[in-house]
Amino acid sequence: MSVFTAACLQVNAGREIAPNIEAAAALIGEARAAGADLVLMPENVSMMEWGRANIQGKAMPEGAHTALAAFRDLAREHGIWLHTGTLAVKGSGGMVCNRSHLIAPDGRVVAHYDKIHMFDVDLGDGESYRESATFQPGDRAVVAHTPWGGLGLSICYDLRFPHLYRSLAQAGASFLAVPAAFTRTTGRAHWHVLLRARAIETGCWVFAPAQCGEHVEGRQTYGHALIVDPWGEVVADAGDRPGIILAEIDTERVALARRKVPCLQHDRPFGLPVDGA
Repeated sequence: MSVFTAACLQVNAGREIAPNIEAAAALIGEARAAGADLVLMPENVSMMEWGRANIQGKAMPEGAHTALAAFRDLAREHGIWLHTGTLAVKGSGGMVCNRSHLIAPDGRVVAHYDKIHMFDVDLGDGESYRESATFQPGDRAVVAHTPWGGLGLSICYDLRFPHLYRSLAQAGASFLAVPAAFTRTTGRAHWHVLLRARAIETGCWVFAPAQCGEHVEGRQTYGHALIVDPWGEVVADAGDRPGIILAEIDTERVALARRKVPCLQHDRPFGLPVDGA
């Protein structure tokens, strides 16, 4: 099967899990009714909470996670491949894993990925984030197998580390998932250009579901869930309100882009710069 329909959700999640699941479920149903075969949700789709204690208190063991159970049921109900964005899963030593899952149409979890890169930044004007204080970073890149090809998994801040995406593409990814809750500050400056760059560098389709609007403690996210083709063209943009975007995904365009610019085959070893050289 060389052509399928992908949908990305854009949501404005709050701090309580049940209403967030309900909102996502409605959009999933809308996407399926529009013909989606693969539906992807954003980072923190089930909970946009703030503060270490609050996040730890609402994180759940994977096997008992109410959001994961609900999304597995929805995948079965609609007969779709469903990417869960990210869920807060209890890790070790009191830490939390920011974890993506890919669910098959029969409800099986076929792959999961823990966010590798931690968003520890100071953006100015009092806007500061320290994910490493709460979240346990992953240490493994993941390419999940779908009927249409490999789906490389990543999350939000991972977007700024191009070597991850090159590794995913060279390991067999034809598509890249980038579920995000990008800040409005960084989104305005970098979101579109970074996603287009990752598509161009890898010759992959990029699926980037997103959070939008204002959340707990005044946190603002950028929105603009995107689908980007392997040549770097934006084929769908959700703007700044909750909703869905869809696109027909022709897998042959991956091979076409890579034939035109076969840079994934052109790596060469090189020495690192030396001071004074």
